[in-house]
Amino acid sequence: MAEPFVRPIREEDVAQIHRIETLCFAMPWSEESILHDIRENVVARWLVLDDGTGRVLAYAGMWLVLDEAHVCNVAVHPDFRRRGYGRRIFLALCALAQENSMALMTLEVRRSNLIAQTLYHQCGFLDVGYRKRYYEDNREDALIMYREFKPD
Repeated sequence: MAEPFVRPIREEDVAQIHRIETLCFAMPWSEESILHDIRENVVARWLVLDDGTGRVLAYAGMWLVLDEAHVCNVAVHPDFRRRGYGRRIFLALCALAQENSMALMTLEVRRSNLIAQTLYHQCGFLDVGYRKRYYEDNREDALIMYREFKPD
């Protein structure tokens, strides 16, 4: 396998991303929702980690609203976990937010998802609160996290 690299999403990636969504999340986005986000949502920015052959190993997406980047998706294909790909795609997303002059980034993560929380903490995110019963599938709370960016 060639060295994986980060690139912007392409429409032909959507089926692979949807497959990863269904493997990783209890409430996956539909292919139509992902396509709508990348085609029509002017505030959406998505990145993929490509294995060098067009295969998507990981992806991350966010919405840029005013001076805030809100993370909406981060996932690594289960077959490619524990290789640093989650950190790589997430740090690329953070860099893209900074390049777009965002002052801060926010996200929600399941309270039970300690692996993701550890990654976000390692990337400079802080816990700021909870959204009670946020997840519809099991009414689990979401931890709200954020990171401020220092102006250049």
